Amino acid sequence: MQDLYETLGVGRNADGAAIKSAYRKLAMKYHPDRNPDNAEAEAKFKEVGAAYEILKDKQKRGMYDAHGVAAFENGSADQGGVGGFTDIFEEMFGGSFGGQQARSNRGADVRVNMIISLEDAYTGVEKEIEIPIKSHCTVCSGYGTGNGSAPNACEQCHGRGKMRMQQGIFSIEQTCPICRGCGYLISDPCRICRGSGLEKKQQKLSVNIPAGIEEGQRIRLTGRGEAGYQGTSPGDLYVFIRVAEHKLFERDGAHLHCEIPISMVDASLGTSMEIPLPTGKRVQVKIPAGTQTGTQLRLRGKGMPVMRREQFGDLFVHTRVETPVNLTKRQTELLEEFCNENATNSPESQSFVDKVKNFLKS
Repeated sequence: MQDLYETLGVGRNADGAAIKSAYRKLAMKYHPDRNPDNAEAEAKFKEVGAAYEILKDKQKRGMYDAHGVAAFENGSADQGGVGGFTDIFEEMFGGSFGGQQARSNRGADVRVNMIISLEDAYTGVEKEIEIPIKSHCTVCSGYGTGNGSAPNACEQCHGRGKMRMQQGIFSIEQTCPICRGCGYLISDPCRICRGSGLEKKQQKLSVNIPAGIEEGQRIRLTGRGEAGYQGTSPGDLYVFIRVAEHKLFERDGAHLHCEIPISMVDASLGTSMEIPLPTGKRVQVKIPAGTQTGTQLRLRGKGMPVMRREQFGDLFVHTRVETPVNLTKRQTELLEEFCNENATNSPESQSFVDKVKNFLKS
């Protein structure tokens, strides 16, 4: 038999963390879910599990180091199963080792997408959704049997869904091959649900959307997913939020951005403008004289609320100076007069002209 340290690919002086890490990698690699119908991978999976069961335990590891596998023959060491082995698997895969019972019996989780407006995200809202969810069959009451009574327990595993098997010196727990981990057998399945115990129904649910929720965040409704088999716990419902695009605002976390066009005159002389907020209220924005395109004005605390906090982001107003069009003859004359009056009103433009002149001279 291969040395247990070699099975996990670690040295004999490896610490517990290194052993656990090596085991996790190998278990992930050879797990039956990743290697369906692969007997070689399944055998390797069992080997690394059995090796980890001994080497993770200080007492068992010490006995192995001193006497090898002989230390575990004739019941000289605890062979009461794979407790720690199972624990590590539940940690990694969320289910029971060797079978699907813990994963399959629990009702499936359900995911739905919900689109809300920016205004709803700002204030928070309660919305009602109607979705098809698998619930207990009304004909068989969720038992899956034709007569609506509880099914018979599997005679092979006595309803456990798992069986303990002996492989050499190791005791391994595996899925029952007869009931495939269900723990029961249905000889006369329900004609409506065909033995699943579930049927799809339209359900109306109320979802409380908190103020400040962001794109991509999810809301979990515990126990509102699909019903579980044979009275096991139902799954959860996850509502993933999408925030619709807004005509006026762009959102960046808790901050809002808004671009406003202003006339050349207002940009030159300065003005004051009203900007609406997602709440419907309005706020005054002071445009200083000499404002340029791309100027950013910051209104603190006028952005989105931070979810579940008494805190708000900021509103950033970005200015875009609009060039006048369809000028009258008089307007054109006034602009020409203004331009000839004094060129120092546009320092950046003049600076660029000077740079071009210097470049052409060189």
